[in-house]
Amino acid sequence: MLRCCARRKTLDWRASGTNLSRRLSSVVTPITPVEKIIIDGIKVTNAPVQKATGPISLATYMQLCLSHPTYGYYMSSKNPIFGPQGDFVTSPEISGVFGELLGVWLAAQWMSTSPRLPIRVVELGPGRGTLMADVLRVVAQFAGQQLKAVHLVETSATLRAAKKYGCTVEWHDSVEQIAKTEAEYTMVLAHEFFDALPVHSIQRTDQGWQENPTLPQSQSQSRTPGSATFSPRTPTAASTLLGLSSPRFRYTPVGGRVEVSPVGFKTVRKVGELLCPTPDINTSHGCGLIVDYGGPRAFAESFRAFKNHAIVDPFTTPGECDLTANVDFSYLREAVADLGLRTHGPLPQAAFLERMGLGVRVESLISRVLSSSASASASEGQGDRAAALRSAAQRLVDPAGMGSEYAVLGIGGEPAPEGVVWPFVEEDSQSAEDGEIEEKAGGI
Repeated sequence: MLRCCARRKTLDWRASGTNLSRRLSSVVTPITPVEKIIIDGIKVTNAPVQKATGPISLATYMQLCLSHPTYGYYMSSKNPIFGPQGDFVTSPEISGVFGELLGVWLAAQWMSTSPRLPIRVVELGPGRGTLMADVLRVVAQFAGQQLKAVHLVETSATLRAAKKYGCTVEWHDSVEQIAKTEAEYTMVLAHEFFDALPVHSIQRTDQGWQENPTLPQSQSQSRTPGSATFSPRTPTAASTLLGLSSPRFRYTPVGGRVEVSPVGFKTVRKVGELLCPTPDINTSHGCGLIVDYGGPRAFAESFRAFKNHAIVDPFTTPGECDLTANVDFSYLREAVADLGLRTHGPLPQAAFLERMGLGVRVESLISRVLSSSASASASEGQGDRAAALRSAAQRLVDPAGMGSEYAVLGIGGEPAPEGVVWPFVEEDSQSAEDGEIEEKAGGI
């Protein structure tokens, strides 16, 4: 089971009646270092009050599990994250054509707006560098010597050690460390980055917005953290601000839940500031592509975990499985709405890749493979390779998998207003404007 099947699996999970207010599993597993840290912090004991924080937000739970400096999922070399031996497989690892087509889009924006400017490419969460390598290969074909630098935003020292590129590379712990420049054209990539950022789970009540906390479900029966009803729950300043952070949230009915990522909002806002025009120079400074799980709406219960290519209980083995939540692309659009930027989409991954010429590119590669065979045995092997190329491409656009699970958001550095940028068409942009709140299973 691949990571791309997440949302379909999530629907099965919700249909079973399980939600964030109940434990997903009673399986007892060895305690993990992150689990101990969380329990020691939130459990109610006879210890001095200052040693216990009480219930924590879902966002804090995600942050500790994924990014604890010593034991976090992305910070420890013990976790085989990527590939067949890891917990999930990503689009760039399935086919290099994926990265090539993203590179074509980025290069096309540069050529149409600022072909005389040198280029820097920024990637948020580059993983093993597979996507960046494919993108750079294409951009270099268009830009040549104008491709000057690569900026990688990566907090994991383990992942950093695996990166090698042929041009100047700068590493950053956060996108805030990258300075805005008018002397270079900035291309930004973010693939499966925003889905791993912490989300808060908030619920609308008669009294206002309240946060669903995370705490031990039963301290006498289970040590594993879970999200449970904590009474009394009252609106706080933080939960109220989260509920007011999008005008769309006002349409959430009483009892409805929304997953909100203020970190995602802040991050894409910073990306927008790198790309947006300035008062002095009213021209494009760059463009960007965000590819991730999600759609043009808020989600209620998309929080889930992956381990060994399968959906698992997100509150089991904290720090040893990947945690993710669907991305509200309309929320990202709202973050840059006042920066003079045009956003495009989101567009389903299948539509983006097919309109960008996936089929033509794959068939071209297959023709090249088949024409290179010089013997019967070589021909058989090349035939297998051709079939593998076609199969990989089909997985990327599978309507029951990656083709619909992932969406692509384009960000252009040119000033608003009119027009669309291929492959994004007017109705796709309009669908994002009309984003709706996903209702909780069972009706709210």
